[in-house]
Amino acid sequence: MPKGPNGEKRPADVIGNAVRIMQIATGEVDDTTPDDGKDKAAQALGAKGGRKRAESMSPERRAEIAKAAAAKRWAK
Repeated sequence: MPKGPNGEKRPADVIGNAVRIMQIATGEVDDTTPDDGKDKAAQALGAKGGRKRAESMSPERRAEIAKAAAAKRWAK
């Protein structure tokens, strides 16, 4: 069974997904994600920091980092 971004189970087929959406829309099932325990302000700052770091780098350096990451992913 596929999992969502927070590890929750999701229906694998189209009909099952449609039924799940209908249950959420009618209020039969609660669609709130559980609290992951992380500070929301810290998460926002982390996302902002990554963007600032990318802006300060040259396009060549960003390409080097991306190539290294891709090589690491495909090395498995």
